Amino acid sequence: MRLELTKRADYAIRAALALGEAGPDGRLPVRRIAAEQSIPERFLPRVMGDLVAAGIAEGLPGRAGGYRLARPASEISLLDVIEAVEGDSRRTVCVLRGGPCRLNGTCDVHEVFAAAQEEMIARFGAATIGEIAGDQARART
Repeated sequence: MRLELTKRADYAIRAALALGEAGPDGRLPVRRIAAEQSIPERFLPRVMGDLVAAGIAEGLPGRAGGYRLARPASEISLLDVIEAVEGDSRRTVCVLRGGPCRLNGTCDVHEVFAAAQEEMIARFGAATIGEIAGDQARART
């Protein structure tokens, strides 16, 4: 079994962490985020647009502008960032049948997978950008 994020979610998490490390008053331009986080510069504005629309980041226009977090990093969960770019994280397709869950009842492993999914979502919801950015900063020192 593989648990993978889309490239878009990967980029969104890296961008949010960069903003979290910059602090509440830190403003980062797209070029700097892209360079420091190894994100294609042409793709990042779309990701940042998703984060702005979700209320995670805010864009500041002008020469001294850039992006910053719209609220404290300690209030932004990893799940908030993932769902800002991917939508609802809950699986709606049966892992065995490939169609919608519960269309013709549930498969034999439905309850196990549903419980695992809820645990994963809860874990992502509990992990904050502030905690993760702080852990990264401590690891570098």
